[in-house]
Amino acid sequence: MPCYQQRGELPAKRHTAFRRPDGGLYAEHLMGTLGFDGPASLLYHIHRPTQILSSRLLDHNQIVEAADESVRMRHFRTAELKEVSSATLDRTPLLFNRDVVVSIVRPQKTDEFFFRNGQADQIHYISQGSGVLESEFGLLHYREGDYVVVPRGILHRFCLEATPHTMLIFETPSYIRFPSRYLTREGQLMEHAPFCERDVRAPEELKCNDQRGEFRVVVKQRDHLTETTLDHHPCDVVGWDGCYYPWALSIHDFEPITGSLHQPPPVHQTLQADQFVLCSFTPRMLDYHPDAVPAPYNHSNVMSDEVIYYANDQFISRSGAGFGSLTLHPAGLPHGPQPGKAEASIGGKRTEELAVMIDTFHPLKVAESAEALEDPTYGQSWIDP
Repeated sequence: MPCYQQRGELPAKRHTAFRRPDGGLYAEHLMGTLGFDGPASLLYHIHRPTQILSSRLLDHNQIVEAADESVRMRHFRTAELKEVSSATLDRTPLLFNRDVVVSIVRPQKTDEFFFRNGQADQIHYISQGSGVLESEFGLLHYREGDYVVVPRGILHRFCLEATPHTMLIFETPSYIRFPSRYLTREGQLMEHAPFCERDVRAPEELKCNDQRGEFRVVVKQRDHLTETTLDHHPCDVVGWDGCYYPWALSIHDFEPITGSLHQPPPVHQTLQADQFVLCSFTPRMLDYHPDAVPAPYNHSNVMSDEVIYYANDQFISRSGAGFGSLTLHPAGLPHGPQPGKAEASIGGKRTEELAVMIDTFHPLKVAESAEALEDPTYGQSWIDP
């Protein structure tokens, strides 16, 4: 998990009287997980975070499954999606099961409200764009290639710079964490891990807003969206400390692990949840045995669905998939390089591919909203000419 951090003003001891300049108490707010048994942070607000003026249901936010439930290799061209207004309310669901929802959005402007996902951790892969994630914990600058992780229940909004934005989003009820094999028993990243604590970025400037008025917060819970209105600005924290906060890790800081022969996908693993893993394919040297075949071998990962998002058009084993392509190769079908790709890879020295992959341990469903993006000829691209 991310390391202990502290920002702003804090009392010497927890749960002791910590007073505002006017003599009143700051409102202590423990944000924790797993029934006080998991990562937590302690925040100090100027105003009580419970001062809610009103609540109203916005949307049921249910995902509709596509009518065609056949098991086949599928390709969705997400670059064809139009730009939309909101990074939170206008997402297009692509794939889903009880463990994860994969969606994509191309927002144009900063939301006028804040968002709190009360049912899921969120990973945002910033395929295009840059800006600032504003939260109770401060300001976290993000840029193209970042994984921006917002744990469950953290109030936030993306403040977009004036550049095109594309975000690939994974929502999961599981706690997002580093792969256990990278960690010591005490939780420190080990020497063989492909990144280290220096690469993980926490919120930097703690911006405290002491403002009264009406401030909207959209809350997602039970697959419903509810709009609540507070009587004060929600980012009114004067200090916090702990191990629960939003953070970012750049795909460009992932140091690839290579070998003389082809390495299996776990060497690319970056993050894990209870029922899926996330991997990063980054520019790297190819296999250097004199007889190596660098392209992936045909394989049947019989307990996982494989999803790959192409962040550029340099993938070594596939043609026809460009920037923004997202493919689904379900368990039950073998998959591998397209015709000619294995032979063409022999003698290659380097690849510039950039892609994000998740392997899920339960089958994924295709959302109805993804059907318009599908390439119907994708499955036939493995047939020899």
